[in-house]
Amino acid sequence: MADSATGITNTQESNKVCIRYTDKEMWSEAQEFAYVRLSSTQSYTLNMWGVPEAVTGKKHLLAEYNVRARRISATYARFYLEKEEGGQANKKGRFYWMALAAFAAKTVACSLEDVRVGSMPPGIDQVANGLGKGNMWLFYDIAPWHWMHANAPDCLSQYEGTRSDTNLVPELIKATQAMPWAAQALPKIGGLKTNKHIHEAFVKVREIEKTPINGSRQDVKNRRDAQLAHLLAIAEHEQKIVLQPLIYEDETFAWWLRQQRKAWINWASPTLELVFAAACTTDNPELKSVAPQDTVLEDFKSRFNWITAAAKKFHGLMQTKAAYMEAEISTMASWVSMNDPAPKPIPPFMP
Repeated sequence: MADSATGITNTQESNKVCIRYTDKEMWSEAQEFAYVRLSSTQSYTLNMWGVPEAVTGKKHLLAEYNVRARRISATYARFYLEKEEGGQANKKGRFYWMALAAFAAKTVACSLEDVRVGSMPPGIDQVANGLGKGNMWLFYDIAPWHWMHANAPDCLSQYEGTRSDTNLVPELIKATQAMPWAAQALPKIGGLKTNKHIHEAFVKVREIEKTPINGSRQDVKNRRDAQLAHLLAIAEHEQKIVLQPLIYEDETFAWWLRQQRKAWINWASPTLELVFAAACTTDNPELKSVAPQDTVLEDFKSRFNWITAAAKKFHGLMQTKAAYMEAEISTMASWVSMNDPAPKPIPPFMP
């Protein structure tokens, strides 16, 4: 693994990395991975006929929320499929939350591409801004944990308690502070630090890794139980520690959610559902989880009841329709290089 900001190049076993490199350096490389994944060098100029033409420029953050969301979905899918740096095909299934998260991030992208959400003018675009903010900062929080475990599991065990938005090399601190919404987001989500949900999730990852994929019937059951426990632990982190304080307790965002539940506007709002397909919609009820009508999104318990039900449906499909689910996850993984259609580059520039 190599790091343009820290100069780290790891060609040794993971347990030796922790001796050679500090926690600050390791967490910087993990964080940089997340930032660079949402970046592009593609920008645009207008030719003599006024038509945008792609050119290569300085690395910058992707401009479009929905493109970021599809890159995030692809990254989650790639982590599950063990296609990211540090991936090991014989350990596929250890990053189980990532498979469900790929569908969830895709759902965010679909919502942002819906004209009823993503095409609202400034002043009434709070739902799109909230979705963009929550999706991006969840990714910046959760992807580095998985990158660290994939590339240096011993370092994750040793350095878990040292991660924060300030325990980074100066270049990465500067980059972190330059990200959109950083000043308000970082304090609300705990400064990227660990908590009991993250700790439990990676305890379960290690359990999954130790359980044979094709072992006895009891091995299979133990592995599936550990996968579901891992998934629900990160889901609780995602919903309670990150998204609840970051977007659902934002009064402006919550106000718009309340308006969308009103009968006079409900017809103009997208259906609240999680579709287990790379496509945005499906007519097959078996392949989606529709939120109960009484779901109150801004209320953690109400929202998490639905998410738990959706997670268990996903878990069932991963057993009964494994080939189908793997194919859809692979399709989402292919979005990893998706670029903005034709924007002007926007800051911040990337490390």
